Amino acid sequence: MTLALSVIIIILVVMNGLQYFSRKRINKNVYEISEKLTDIIEHKTAEKMLLQTDQHSIQLLLIQINRLLDYNQKVFADYAKTKDSLRKMISNMSHDLKTPLTVILGYVEKIKLDEKLNEEEKEMVILRLHEKVLGLITLLNQFFDLVKLESDDYAIPLSKVSINEICRKNVLEYYDLLLSKGLQVEIEIPEQNFYILGNENALNRILSNLISNSIRYGNDGGVFGLTLREEGGAIAVEIWDKGKGIAKVHQDRVFDRLYTLDDARNSQFQGSGLGLSISKRLTEAMKGSIHLSSKPFEKTTFTCIFKQITY
Repeated sequence: MTLALSVIIIILVVMNGLQYFSRKRINKNVYEISEKLTDIIEHKTAEKMLLQTDQHSIQLLLIQINRLLDYNQKVFADYAKTKDSLRKMISNMSHDLKTPLTVILGYVEKIKLDEKLNEEEKEMVILRLHEKVLGLITLLNQFFDLVKLESDDYAIPLSKVSINEICRKNVLEYYDLLLSKGLQVEIEIPEQNFYILGNENALNRILSNLISNSIRYGNDGGVFGLTLREEGGAIAVEIWDKGKGIAKVHQDRVFDRLYTLDDARNSQFQGSGLGLSISKRLTEAMKGSIHLSSKPFEKTTFTCIFKQITY
């Protein structure tokens, strides 16, 4: 009996000893983790938590901490990108608003102060003033449209639409301008009707943005094209030209808000940098996608892809 009691006491002492050293190791690990986290937070580094330990609970804790650090880095990167985008947006909007407002003010002062203006000259100034005001309104509408499109609760009504007719209509609206620019027009729209789940107004906006963009920046290639085709259960609309194209370094950013094609193609042009962003948001709102491929003076193509419906 005494021997058995002695064995039990020894076992309990050993177990207590093991628990003591285990708790000591855990406390040491937790302290090291705390110190490392403090260092990462204070120095804002992208380090991960690395610690050699055989404690399963500590290993699980380290896994979750590193997941949290990864998420924190992503949030920080997104914040930095948003901050930079906001800074550029304010700068661009300030420039894009200041320039037409200055011109408008100049026209108003000319009408008000220049007594030598005859009726014909006044009418011409008023016409130019009207054009500038309309341009400014368009710019503001684009900006507010993009803000609305980027809101979480934005949705557009979708229905079955024939994309063939929408493509024809938009090309016809720009046909005279295309000819006046001396562009060869190549249109491929099949007779067979293709249907998608979309919104006619949104599609008109997308095509108008892409066609005007192609005319503005790609007319030096002498050709404008629109191709409508089936593509494995989807419908693809291609707007293309053979102009100077867009450098590869810029191709991933042309759809960013307020990233202007002045950066990407030609500095002599001025654009708001909103049209392609709006086109992308509208395309995605219709469960589609938009892509760019560009080889200078060979072919620059914006492709919108939508799911085809056959019912």
